[in-house]
Amino acid sequence: MHDPIPVTLLTGFLGAGKTTLLNRLLHDPAAGRVAVVVNEFGDAGLDHDLIEQAAEDVVLMPGGCVCCSIRGDLSKTLLSLLARRVRNELAFDRVVIETTGLADPGPIHHTLLVDPVLAPNYALDGTVTVVDAVLGAATLDRHAEAQAQVAMADRIVLSKRDLTDATALVALEARLDRLNPGTPRIVADKGIVPSGYLWGLGALRKPMAADHALAWLAQPAADPLAGLSGMAAPQPNPMELGAPSHHAKDDRIATASITLADPIAAEIFDFWLDTLIALRGTNVLRLKGIVHIKDVPNPFVFHGVQHIFEQPVPLESWPEGDTTSRVVIIARDMPKSDLDECLSMLTLRKLPCADDAEGLTGMTIHTMDQPF
Repeated sequence: MHDPIPVTLLTGFLGAGKTTLLNRLLHDPAAGRVAVVVNEFGDAGLDHDLIEQAAEDVVLMPGGCVCCSIRGDLSKTLLSLLARRVRNELAFDRVVIETTGLADPGPIHHTLLVDPVLAPNYALDGTVTVVDAVLGAATLDRHAEAQAQVAMADRIVLSKRDLTDATALVALEARLDRLNPGTPRIVADKGIVPSGYLWGLGALRKPMAADHALAWLAQPAADPLAGLSGMAAPQPNPMELGAPSHHAKDDRIATASITLADPIAAEIFDFWLDTLIALRGTNVLRLKGIVHIKDVPNPFVFHGVQHIFEQPVPLESWPEGDTTSRVVIIARDMPKSDLDECLSMLTLRKLPCADDAEGLTGMTIHTMDQPF
């Protein structure tokens, strides 16, 4: 069976510089042959002529949002590309999907995972988000879509660095740290980034090296629950967990993480994940981790967006004796204190009763979203 075709999702708000970056990536020798799926917004394509000159094959889609109102067309486009590849009418090594500036990356991830034909033939290789260094802060203030694009990124590319000052750039980078801590960032010089830097970002592939999995996890340095094991964590103190961002618009997205020294009981992990997804699955922008389960020889990597999860991948080359589990969650419209308390469930020794579970998740019945 052939390996799935890697798919890179290139996103970023309107005018951030996605197409400039894309045209540079098409000349990256590490990319191989690229099939590009771009989305028309309004009557005109996004620099279609420029892309057409650089790429062997470009598929323009009808107007609308590629990951929202025309998800069916995205599936048809990818199926058409696959069929042409099988018939040897078109040769390509990877696909790049350039979204509109208003796109939420989540539905594209869902499409690649749940479509019965696409899922075995395509694999999300990573999400790259372009952020305008000049207008990025104002855009994040005004648009929830821009915040989601940053929060879900595997790599963040800062564009137009030469048009802003150092003070503004430092403030913007601090903002990005709050929205997606630990995710690697790079400044693009007129769209130029190092060869290969934006490929191979996904961790859920076989075989997988331990160092790659750790780099992909991009765990935040500040970890208020680090090192907890064997017993329930103390109730989080908001003063110790850090004050809320002074950017009121950022309050919609929060990040939390936990590090556990000892393996997690399988029933605890399953209960925690089922509870979180059932009560707040629609709020989860990304949930990822490296987890050791009791009596299982190898840890595994897991990754999900909202209530859709990729197939976990075991880490067979993990260093012997290291049983540390690491989990990171990025969510929208959930306070950080709720996320920390939710993660503390992973430290339990036994399953809680229903009332205790509600308290530990910080998600009482009267605040939960419609369950799945």
